[in-house]
Amino acid sequence: MAQKGKYTYDYPRPMLTADVVLTDAGDRVLLVRRGGEPYKGCWALPGGFMEMDETIERCAQRELEEETGISVGIGALHLIGIYSAPGRDPRGRTVTAAYSAKAPLEAVPKAGDDAADTRWWPLAALPPLAFDHADILAAYLAQRQA
Repeated sequence: MAQKGKYTYDYPRPMLTADVVLTDAGDRVLLVRRGGEPYKGCWALPGGFMEMDETIERCAQRELEEETGISVGIGALHLIGIYSAPGRDPRGRTVTAAYSAKAPLEAVPKAGDDAADTRWWPLAALPPLAFDHADILAAYLAQRQA
């Protein structure tokens, strides 16, 4: 009989992450400068790997707070989409759930965890982005237009 938590499978298992498009009233998006590889020094959406004891929404909420110091309620997160293209992350097979949220008016970002810096960027003048985060932002903008 298998022990609880001790399972093996014949099928590969992808890693699961969550990313957040956090915007403010000034039509800007909050980006983090990556402090580690891959894409060290590049700008990216706040996000990271889901832990085994949390939901994907809680992962998005936690990663946003850890990397930027900004907290939003889970109910404030709106799913943009699921991104699963092979090769989207050089660390291995990774699927992300991308969410959007509005920043609280009093939000002051402060880099934390593996983020080297945070900065608000105008949506019309973004820097080159790590991973497929430009695609996520394009989908967010398209949803906003609809």
